[in-house]
Amino acid sequence: MLTENVDVLVIGAGPSGCVAASYLHNNGVTIKVVERSKFPRFVIGESLIPRVMDHFDEAGLLDALNAMDFEKKFGARFIRGEEVCEFDFSQKFGEGWDWTWQVPRADFDNTLAQEVLKKGVDLEFETEVLDVVFNGTDSITTVKDKEGNTRQIHAKFIIDSSGYGRVLPRILKLDAPSSIPENSSMFTHVKDSKRPQGVEGTQITFDILETKVWLWVIPFSNGNTSIGVVGPTSYINAIGGENNTEALKKIIDQSDFYRDRFEGIDFLFEPHKIENYSCSVSQLYGPGFTLTGNSSEFLDPVFSSGVCFATESGMLSAKLFLKELNGEKVDWETEYSDYMRRGVDVFATYVKEWYTGNLQTLFFHRPENPDVKEKICSVLAGYVWNEENPFVKKHDRVIKSMAYMLQNEKSAE
Repeated sequence: MLTENVDVLVIGAGPSGCVAASYLHNNGVTIKVVERSKFPRFVIGESLIPRVMDHFDEAGLLDALNAMDFEKKFGARFIRGEEVCEFDFSQKFGEGWDWTWQVPRADFDNTLAQEVLKKGVDLEFETEVLDVVFNGTDSITTVKDKEGNTRQIHAKFIIDSSGYGRVLPRILKLDAPSSIPENSSMFTHVKDSKRPQGVEGTQITFDILETKVWLWVIPFSNGNTSIGVVGPTSYINAIGGENNTEALKKIIDQSDFYRDRFEGIDFLFEPHKIENYSCSVSQLYGPGFTLTGNSSEFLDPVFSSGVCFATESGMLSAKLFLKELNGEKVDWETEYSDYMRRGVDVFATYVKEWYTGNLQTLFFHRPENPDVKEKICSVLAGYVWNEENPFVKKHDRVIKSMAYMLQNEKSAE
């Protein structure tokens, strides 16, 4: 069997894998990337948050992305009936990027992959991982290419950025139940022929139909718009049976804000449905590997955290491996697992409190508290490791406590 030797094998060529591969390649590390799919390919996760810009910049990928003229995202809007709450990323607590993009992921991910190839990284599409065997921190990975040929890749380290493919969690039996409620989503794209001019036509919006059911509208710079619904799995399955097109149309029709804009517009493809999407793992690393992005943990799409955790974990994995390669000691538990868990825990709290309605209470309370809004905005921008922000440091109690106080005040009126 043919074999090849590399310093690092990256499984998956999405944002996490490309950030890790580009950073390591820029630092002289021998890289191999294997990707099961053929690019461009459709994938969900079209709304980014500003923290990802730090990673694309540090990996040397920002210029290529800028050249694509994707729709810029300067904040987010939440609607509940006639109530509106808008967040502006330039009005957040602390430092950090004030904007990012909202993107068709097929084009976005392909741009990243092609830029990595231009840099000289060995990236191979339509190549599937069949097995991985570890010997200490070294590994032998058996892969099969699109012609059906198998070979082995010997690596000092593996970064698993395989996303929903979850290669190492599957092979090493690391899957664990998620603490997030069982929700599902259904989504498609439309040619947005009734799109209004100006900010209204380009602004990303989350329209709350019920406390636990919400519609997303994500306009792209190519004239298309992503529309999707998220809610309890029982709700999503009950509303349309087996016909996803009719189900999604029924849900859009419930939106007072978007009903007219999308009435009579055909979907560009049969809506996709993902059931019980939240997932977790029992560990984020082991001897000779790390799990990044959705291969480790996926929470919920409500705050667009997926790509942020993917690039954060991909970049951190790359940096820590390089540190170890240069002879420095790495405490993977503290420097990788504990660090990533802190960020995941913050966002997990916000997701849970969204579905309890407590966070919605804070969003729509009037008059607004600018100080509170700035601190929540920083979290929504992805700066969930900034513990100078009390809405990060005390995330496990501050939202619940404030919501309780506001509800008591309202009851006393």
